[in-house]
Amino acid sequence: MLHVCPTPIGNLGDITLRVLETLREADLIAAEDTRHTRKLLSHYGISKPMVSFHEHNEIKRLPELLQKLRDGKDIALVSDAGMPGICDPGYRVIRAALAEGLPLEVLPGPSALETALVASGFATDSFVFLGFLPRKKNELDQTLRYIAGEIRTCVAYESPHRVARTLSAAVAALAEKNIAVCRELTKKFEEITRGSASSLAANLPEKVKGEIVMVFEGSASAEKEPEEMGSVKAALEELMASGTPSRQSAKIISLATGMPQNRVYKLVLELKQNR
Repeated sequence: MLHVCPTPIGNLGDITLRVLETLREADLIAAEDTRHTRKLLSHYGISKPMVSFHEHNEIKRLPELLQKLRDGKDIALVSDAGMPGICDPGYRVIRAALAEGLPLEVLPGPSALETALVASGFATDSFVFLGFLPRKKNELDQTLRYIAGEIRTCVAYESPHRVARTLSAAVAALAEKNIAVCRELTKKFEEITRGSASSLAANLPEKVKGEIVMVFEGSASAEKEPEEMGSVKAALEELMASGTPSRQSAKIISLATGMPQNRVYKLVLELKQNR
């Protein structure tokens, strides 16, 4: 069986018991960087044969791994951090194993994508993952224009060497859209800063270090769905009935739903008029 094993994105204590058990019982570990994975295995007292499996040898190594799976071997697939296959090697061997009807198990575990999304404080009910942001300026500008019009939260990975460039380009493209820059998630110097592109760019350190996840707040749609608007109005009426001031009620509902506060305040006024 091919076991897809997520590994810590920073803090080694975040590995799951199931992943540790799988690593201990595997016949072979296919690792993005064997040196990196050896540190993890050593930390937990695990010694297993390993082969490198990264973006430069993935296709070449594929037949060997598939043959071992056909022979009944258990292979644990790991990347340097997080879930293999998410902007990391793994997609091709997973697809090939499934195409041959070979057994596959994907274990849950750490993910920079989900950690940053939730930590941003932006809407999580629907989001878009963009992978790594483009290196080329024209492609980056095009992606930022897409983000500007997207009503869902957008999540992207970025190099620490390019985050200043990206924020600079975002100033014009995204206006005051809120962004969360998540750095070194789960590590000792974890830092999450939130604000507009201009405010983030102005306060960015001269030298940025560590892994970066950028989360872009979605653009509020012009109108909420009728059912959702019904829930919003019901919540407002309950707050108003409890004696909460109008502007405070609007602020609470705006924070909870992502609707612009001025739009919620207009609803408050409408509800007052209809009483």
